[in-house]
Amino acid sequence: MTGPENRCRLVLIVPDMADASEQATIVADALRGGDVASVIIPQYGLDDGTFQKHAEKLVPVVQAAGAAALIAGDTRVAGRAKADGLHVTGSPSELEEAIEKFVPKLIVGGGNATDRHHALEVGELRPDYVFFGKLDGDIKPEAHPKNVALGEWWASMIEIPCIVMGGTDPASVLDVAAAGVEFVALRLAVFSDPAAAPSIVAQVNALLDEKAPRFED
Repeated sequence: MTGPENRCRLVLIVPDMADASEQATIVADALRGGDVASVIIPQYGLDDGTFQKHAEKLVPVVQAAGAAALIAGDTRVAGRAKADGLHVTGSPSELEEAIEKFVPKLIVGGGNATDRHHALEVGELRPDYVFFGKLDGDIKPEAHPKNVALGEWWASMIEIPCIVMGGTDPASVLDVAAAGVEFVALRLAVFSDPAAAPSIVAQVNALLDEKAPRFED
């Protein structure tokens, strides 16, 4: 079996939980399930101080598992929590500012690419990756067809890697992988039943090992 580097890899999005210790435990358990490229830590509705407490618990857990910890929210929190990078959900100008300020010290990637025009605008800024979908956009079992189509178009033309948001069904990773994109993001598919999270991560990796197309070197 080949390593996961030559096929679509899993990105996890941390679930919205009030208890920082419980959140960190659940994420640590999920990461024991198998290969995860990175973990995006959204701020959700937390104030900066509370978010920092969550990030300080989560970042070491993610890094210990060999994944990159990306903060989606206050950029100062990323520095204080010693995260690996930033996920910018705002406008292209916010993304541009983050790239100028933090690259190459941190990974900086961006979302909000809702169509081809916006995606190309984001791409011109040369982020480390582009994200298609919303971090909490997993509202149906399958990945949103528009995001899959954008990912397929992007991956066929542009060298900057992309992440496409999957659905609430773990098997939704297959449609995303079939589009030729580098990364698929899951949130509720993994975390809706925390006790099952490690086995779902293992199951997703097995599916991708078996069925995801391989990239050319």
